[in-house]
Amino acid sequence: MQETLTTPSLSGPSQSSISTQDRSSTAGQTSSTGPPPSKPSTIPPPVKSKGLSSRAGVRRMRRIIAEDVEWSLAIVPFLTELCIQHIVKNFQNNPILKQLLPEHQKKVLNNLPPDLPLTVTANLIDDENYWRRCCLQRWPVCHVDKHGGSWKRMFFELHLENLLKHFIPSTTDPAVILNLLPLCRNYVRTIRVDQFLPPVQLLPPPQSGDLSDSGSEGEMEELATDHYQLGDLVAGLSHLEELDLVYGVKDCGMNFEWNLFLFTYGDCHSLAATVKACHTLKIFRLTRSKVDDDKARILIRSLLDHPALEELDLSHNLIGDRGARAAAKLLSHSRLRVLNLANNQVRALGAQSLAHALAHNTNLISLNLRLNCVEDEGGQALTHALQTNKCLTTLHLGGNELSEPTATLLSQVLSINTTLTSINLSCNHIGLDGGKQLLEGMSDNKTLLEFDLRLSDIAQESEYLISQALCANREAARQRALNPTHFISPITAKGPENPGG
Repeated sequence: MQETLTTPSLSGPSQSSISTQDRSSTAGQTSSTGPPPSKPSTIPPPVKSKGLSSRAGVRRMRRIIAEDVEWSLAIVPFLTELCIQHIVKNFQNNPILKQLLPEHQKKVLNNLPPDLPLTVTANLIDDENYWRRCCLQRWPVCHVDKHGGSWKRMFFELHLENLLKHFIPSTTDPAVILNLLPLCRNYVRTIRVDQFLPPVQLLPPPQSGDLSDSGSEGEMEELATDHYQLGDLVAGLSHLEELDLVYGVKDCGMNFEWNLFLFTYGDCHSLAATVKACHTLKIFRLTRSKVDDDKARILIRSLLDHPALEELDLSHNLIGDRGARAAAKLLSHSRLRVLNLANNQVRALGAQSLAHALAHNTNLISLNLRLNCVEDEGGQALTHALQTNKCLTTLHLGGNELSEPTATLLSQVLSINTTLTSINLSCNHIGLDGGKQLLEGMSDNKTLLEFDLRLSDIAQESEYLISQALCANREAARQRALNPTHFISPITAKGPENPGG
């Protein structure tokens, strides 16, 4: 290569000298013979300068040019990084995590995609950051506080709830839910399902003589609309503590039918057996499901002497006095602390049954009977029970057609009761005299912190003075919480000083 490159530089001067001699001889011949021709001759540029410039270009082309223009020794990854990339890429087929060092595990978890199969990640990955990414990918709005502050628990609870809400009996394979049990049994503690889909029904062809006014057709239709049975699922969840259910359909649109919101007897018996067998259940809510007296009695019967149940919520149903009587029996045969029967059809007889159980109860701390119709007869019975009850702290009787007689008796209870901290009598007909009676009772009460009397027809002055008494009670409670040793009875405070005297 050097020979071919240096040859032009050596032959350059000889060619230029020869061309100069040729030009001089040619000029002599033309001058002797005659005038030059009309066509001018073209003088070529000097060759010497061209040879120098080509030599410099050749020297520049001798530089080494890499095949990859972005290649550099500075960006060659470490072998550890290459191994981590390989583990992440093949994690689904060959999950390697526990064998790595903690810092390497963290890098692998940060690079894993959140859509890996649960069969691979459920019992292997406990990192909260990974499950946080999984939750945010599926549910942009997440309230992890409702799931004990654990992202992994939140993922499995929401995933299971989503499967239950879209399960169609006799169409969806039950294995879709049951196969998830080995993966989520250690993490699911709460099930909240606000929709149960009924089975798909095909309308039979009309036949003459089929129409009948008997109830057999309704029973057959109800049997055909049983929803998903939770027995096998709940039996496999060893840590389940809360069950919150609504039997209905959301967003049905133009396909609305009443049987979409039907809690059948088959559903009732199955659910009763399910909650009875779940000995870890602490909270049971069944709302907006058209539960009547008969179905309420079936459910409550299965909860008698339950070892762990603390809260029962059957609000927004169709429960009457018979169902309330069953709930009163439950108060005497359980450790129930919260009972919610709001927005039902409980009247005076049902309230009297609850009052009888409440008078001797030592566990219940909250009773909610708002939006029923217990009237003064039921209200007075409940108020009498508060004279002996020493555990109830919250009582809600709003919207129950109460009037002055109940307020008069309640004023007497306020002067002696030391456990109630919240009472709601809103949307009743207490009246002016009833308001004065309540104000008189509040003058001797030092423990009540909330007293809702909105829309109860009492005088504005009485309502203002009652609110002032409540403010004083709240301030005293705040001071007791800040300085518990300062508020000691005189006998206790005097005791340590007597031995010294």
